Amino acid sequence: MRPRVAQVQVAHDDPQALQRLITAAVERRLAACGQLLGPMTSTFRWEGDVQQAQEWLALLKTAGDRVDVLVAFLTAEHGYELPEVLVTDVVAGLAGYLDWVRAETRPTAS
Repeated sequence: MRPRVAQVQVAHDDPQALQRLITAAVERRLAACGQLLGPMTSTFRWEGDVQQAQEWLALLKTAGDRVDVLVAFLTAEHGYELPEVLVTDVVAGLAGYLDWVRAETRPTAS
């Protein structure tokens, strides 16, 4: 059985920092690709106060068996105390594209 495919989203207030995370994740084969969207206005409660911030959103595609290592990488490198990192399983999609995501997230032999 082929591993599932997942989309991982992460928000950040610095688009250049977020683009660096996307690029590093793809270079390390933790994600097959990533898109940077925004800006957007986020409204949230943090430390008892309602706050707003301008943020950007990254959507990264990866094989299901690479999700944990991608999430660990994003969390460690992000810079926020508690970054938004959400994982959504892809339940359907173009078969060839899903196969490409799986293939591009395989570690290469050194």
